[in-house]
Amino acid sequence: MKLSKRLETILDMAKRWVSGQEAEGQNEICAADVGTDHGFVPICLVERGIVGRALALDVRTGPLLRAQEHVRERGLQERIELRLGDGLSPIEPTEAQLVILTGMGGELMLRILRENAQVRKSVRGFIFSPQSEQALFRHGLEDLGLAIREEEMIKEDGKYYTVMMAEPGRMHYPLEYSYRYGAGEIQRQPAVQKEYLEQETGKLEGIRRQLLENIKKGNGAAKQRLKEVERDLEEVRMAKQQLLK
Repeated sequence: MKLSKRLETILDMAKRWVSGQEAEGQNEICAADVGTDHGFVPICLVERGIVGRALALDVRTGPLLRAQEHVRERGLQERIELRLGDGLSPIEPTEAQLVILTGMGGELMLRILRENAQVRKSVRGFIFSPQSEQALFRHGLEDLGLAIREEEMIKEDGKYYTVMMAEPGRMHYPLEYSYRYGAGEIQRQPAVQKEYLEQETGKLEGIRRQLLENIKKGNGAAKQRLKEVERDLEEVRMAKQQLLK
């Protein structure tokens, strides 16, 4: 099955997490894919021998029916169970050791984690890929007692995606830019991250030039916005320095 680069990155990170679970074999591990859509992630997790069984979850009937069809085509009905429901609610505590939660905004993902605390606390590993609000999401993980162990940024079809692996534990970054862009020491692809930061720098510098022009024309409101942009530029600069250490 040919997958996108983003989905392959998610699968590779799941494989690394499973390989680090020395106490039990991969056949004993159950992975839950929240918002499974077409069901390709749980199918590949099982077919490639990364996990023994999987749960494919979705809040919508349509995607779940498509996933069900794909599971049947691959003859995996005995190893992949499809469940309809919101977030982690279809999962019983201790049922899944690994949860994959991707393709959503950071705020929605945090809501899912907060609303199902009993299930969340029984999970040993998470794979996340927030589509937005990454600073908010990293702060939220810290508040929930989850620590990001590694991150990988990829570029696909001109867009940048961040995939994270997290486990229960303590996490705290001393400076805010690490919540926004990630800690450099856990980046698996610093070259891609650096390219992204360079792009962000270019965007912010363009906004800064336009704001300076607006200030010259007497736009007082642009002064406050300029302070915010200059702060953002400083955070990008610090993040780039961190990657070069």
